Amino acid sequence: MITRIREVRRAKGLTLEDVGRRCNPPTTAQTIGRLETGTRTVSVNWLNRIADALGVTAADLVDLPGQESIAVAAVLGANGAHAAGQPHKFVTPAITGDMIGLRVAASIGDYRAGDEIWCTRILPVAYATALNRDVLFPRPGGRFLFGRLIGREGDRVHILPLTAGARQQVLTDPPWAAVATRLIRAL
Repeated sequence: MITRIREVRRAKGLTLEDVGRRCNPPTTAQTIGRLETGTRTVSVNWLNRIADALGVTAADLVDLPGQESIAVAAVLGANGAHAAGQPHKFVTPAITGDMIGLRVAASIGDYRAGDEIWCTRILPVAYATALNRDVLFPRPGGRFLFGRLIGREGDRVHILPLTAGARQQVLTDPPWAAVATRLIRAL
């Protein structure tokens, strides 16, 4: 199996030691290095542990045949753009879990007209994981509320809309929410 562990780790700015410490249970930098280079076989268990440590899905770490990718020509930093030291690729984002989309028709907050926001649907038991994130909530009558989840008290959630000067809104017992996880923007 060809993996992209090294590419993802480097893109996140992590060292082998960082990833080893983040694994549950922790492991050594040498083990992570062997898994990256293929000198040690990557089992599904290892793939899941490393994916959790990197904050991605296991599918994001596997280089699948036919998967679209774009070669990275340069890296942009504080000192400007420079050639990538190692070959890197951007891989098409994977669709994971129960995802839904939100199309931005008019600029609002940090979002511009034409943006696509990919959201991962969560159930009420997971609302705490979405605090301080942009979230889409369903409302009665086929309406929705999109804004920053700023609090939860019992079955009520507090959402701060994205418009400047807007007042927080409170929804009671929404059946699900969708957390913004990817922003697709044409330049």
